[in-house]
Amino acid sequence: MKKIVLFLICLWISNLMFGQSNKAMNLVDGMQKKYKSLGSFSANFSFQTDGGSVMTGTISVKGLKYRLKTAGQEIFNNGKEVATYIKEINEVNLASFDPSEGDLNPAKIYSFDKKSYKASFLSESGGIAAIELVPISKSTQVTKLILKMGTSDFTVREWTILNKTGKKQNFKVTKFNAKEAIDEKYFNFDRKAFPGVEINDLR
Repeated sequence: MKKIVLFLICLWISNLMFGQSNKAMNLVDGMQKKYKSLGSFSANFSFQTDGGSVMTGTISVKGLKYRLKTAGQEIFNNGKEVATYIKEINEVNLASFDPSEGDLNPAKIYSFDKKSYKASFLSESGGIAAIELVPISKSTQVTKLILKMGTSDFTVREWTILNKTGKKQNFKVTKFNAKEAIDEKYFNFDRKAFPGVEINDLR
């Protein structure tokens, strides 16, 4: 009798966990479909690392292309190459773009490969759901991602990334704008706009 009860309890827990996982993935799927359907968009965000000072940034996204601006740094990704410009030393590093790269920058949070993560539904309050995503691969630097989004509109509100060193980064979307179109040139690094820039080609 005890074995039957234990089996039923295990089965109930298994079904509960499966249901929570499905709920989490359905939200992630809805979110990614929403942002993909927009074509292009831009957002303002604030970010903080391990309780440090709060900084701000902006991002514009079109498919896999993005342009990211933060304090002292600007990243241009035109779908072929990534140019990382460092204002303080007037230097830019050029690298080939690898869409399968496992990092989770503010652009990729909208389009990461959900099949590479195990999802768990954490909580819901005031129409905002919290989801935990853990990478299946042990080789990634990210160990955990907490994603918060609207349950009805699938709008991303906040996310926290924890890496293997224990470093934690928190991002909050402060303003969001859907755009019909962004000129392709906007995602290219134009060296003419940065007089005297030192170029390090790492490709």
